[in-house]
Amino acid sequence: MASTTTKLNVSSRTGDGSRAARRLRRSGRVPGIVYGGGADPVGFDADARELRMALAGSGAVLDLSVDGEKPTPVVLKDAQRDPLRGETTHVDLLRVRLDEKIAAAVPLELTGIDDAPGVKEGGVLEQITRELNVEALPTAIPESVSHAVGEMEIGETIMLSAIAMPDDVELLDDPEETVVATLSPPRLQAETAEEIEAETELVGEDGGEAAESGDSEGSSDEE
Repeated sequence: MASTTTKLNVSSRTGDGSRAARRLRRSGRVPGIVYGGGADPVGFDADARELRMALAGSGAVLDLSVDGEKPTPVVLKDAQRDPLRGETTHVDLLRVRLDEKIAAAVPLELTGIDDAPGVKEGGVLEQITRELNVEALPTAIPESVSHAVGEMEIGETIMLSAIAMPDDVELLDDPEETVVATLSPPRLQAETAEEIEAETELVGEDGGEAAESGDSEGSSDEE
């Protein structure tokens, strides 16, 4: 579960625009903004290393202190990353109350994939749903949810209703309609079957055309 022990100290900033943001990043700082909670939005910049460590270890909640002021509980609302290096380039933080539920997206991890009988037989396991939309108190939101698939057979489908959730966390997605994962037959086998079917159809068409051609020639000879 999330905790509020991870502190993040940041500095307020007034400079806007991509040029100012680039200067910050070159100096090892990451720009961001915090909003919500009935207060005005505040732009800030954080040490890149400290921010990375805080986001990695906090779960859902951070204690954010701007310019040394009293910490405020916040959650990560959005993070922009460099597409090549993967480094965080901007963060949006949302002020929260620890006694009020919030909606969040939680990663879903499937375990035991290699142990599944269907996978050992060459089947292809595809994870359809990778994030769960949940609602809970900020401190109750799990960092991730795991589900064991070590007994899946070829042809089986796991629905969201099969995922066990903590008692204090509510799923917002439809459990009966949301597909989590499927285990399909080996692709080579499926492709071979499709090719045979396609070839059979072509042979049937060619045979039909040949028969029609023969009938036409026969009619010409009779004439």
